[in-house]
Amino acid sequence: MYDYIKGRITRVTPEYITVEQGGIGYQVITPNPYAFHADEEKQVFTHLHVREDVMQLIGFQAPEQRELFRKLITVSGIGPKGALAILAGGMTAQVVAAIEAEDEKFLVKFPGVGKKTARQIILDLKGKLDGVTDEVVFMTEADPEPALDSNHDLEEAMLALTALGYSERELGKIRPKLEKESLENTEAYMKRALALLLKQG
Repeated sequence: MYDYIKGRITRVTPEYITVEQGGIGYQVITPNPYAFHADEEKQVFTHLHVREDVMQLIGFQAPEQRELFRKLITVSGIGPKGALAILAGGMTAQVVAAIEAEDEKFLVKFPGVGKKTARQIILDLKGKLDGVTDEVVFMTEADPEPALDSNHDLEEAMLALTALGYSERELGKIRPKLEKESLENTEAYMKRALALLLKQG
């Protein structure tokens, strides 16, 4: 129904962004809201998710992310929240590679994805993801730097990860590492946290 919305980002929260266009503020749920920045003009590629009890506008930075999202929600056991958690790290190419390589260990690291669901993702999507790639810069190991006493960006990243379904226990394991790093913004903390979460286990 809607291919994209082009407008000004007026609000960024741990779960959604607000995109203003034509005097209307559209609430758009995204994999990583902190990939967007308040007061910037942005084109957001959208998917309208409709159920009996809810209508949600889900947004992505690139059409390739949206395409992978649409593929993932066709898999039994994967709903919109689970698909968003898989896409939150901006690692579309890695997710596609894991599916094609039948790498269950990589897939089960996402919240809500157990061995059965990982196998179902591979069974349903392997060989059907041609063209679903994006230009992503993957996280690399960085030398830890001293943390600030109070880190608002880190706290926002933790809230966003909780909204995606990561448990306090999982986040507690990586938090000490993140507190030793001084990253530039919430998006950077999100990406670093997701990279650490995927290395666990």
